Amino acid sequence: MPLKPRSESKELIIMRFLNTRMVLSTKDKKRYSNLEKGYQGEVRFDQLTANLQNDLYIINDLCLEFNNSEFQIDTLIISQETIYPFEVKNYEGAYYYESESFYSKLTKEEIKNPLDQLKRSSSLLRPLLKKLGIFLPIEGQVVFVNPGFTLYQAPLNAPIIYPTQLITHMGKLNKTPSKLNSRHKKLADQLISMHQSESRYSQFPSYKYEQLKKGLTCSGCHSFAILVGEKKLVCEKCGCEEDIESAVLRSVKELKLLFPDRKITTNGIYEWCNVIASKKIIRRILMANLTSVGMRHLRYFV
Repeated sequence: MPLKPRSESKELIIMRFLNTRMVLSTKDKKRYSNLEKGYQGEVRFDQLTANLQNDLYIINDLCLEFNNSEFQIDTLIISQETIYPFEVKNYEGAYYYESESFYSKLTKEEIKNPLDQLKRSSSLLRPLLKKLGIFLPIEGQVVFVNPGFTLYQAPLNAPIIYPTQLITHMGKLNKTPSKLNSRHKKLADQLISMHQSESRYSQFPSYKYEQLKKGLTCSGCHSFAILVGEKKLVCEKCGCEEDIESAVLRSVKELKLLFPDRKITTNGIYEWCNVIASKKIIRRILMANLTSVGMRHLRYFV
């Protein structure tokens, strides 16, 4: 069990909502797709690290800052003698390495060099650990988790783990002697406390309430193909079922995240959900699950 489990970033969640409720530009759609694919790759790597039985501390998804420079570590593993930061990539298809750069073999387009990303995060992590009084060596790795990934002309000594090497590498890590103590735990707790939940590099397209499509969406496939029953919603697209109360409260969270300054009211949630027949149902759900402020037409919920 990791000390810090992974969760979807605020940027990914908002982009997912916007992708459902508006037409994203080609650039924004590509960014959203990369966020989804990146998260899926990190979860795939988590499934491997979850099987480690050795005495290790696993910290997922760290966003840290040192000397006014923000850096992210997808997975950090603390062992007795070594710190292991992992840069996880879910690239699919054929790529090649040339002149210290990565290129898509299909499009010849240059992509961001993950080795540079690892080098940067490690170079910032090192003095941060030194400041905390930790002088353990850092052994970073770029991990390619997608079995459909191929890299041609790769440098032989680069810190890269390929999909075919993942099981072997996890086995090696599992057999490395490691006995943690209170100092290791203190370090892990310090790093987790320094984590920043929102990255300054998050990017969102501009959007307004009026331009977003209203309606309840499926909790599984995020489509609007919803049939509303007496107590449940059923998605015609994927068959997913959900209690109406759960769906309404999910929509409240969505509205709060997209428009944090907008007050949550019965009329507002009725309009946002769009497919609930009665405002009384909305009011009952809000009254039962949120705190009511004010009276009658001035009432809102927090």
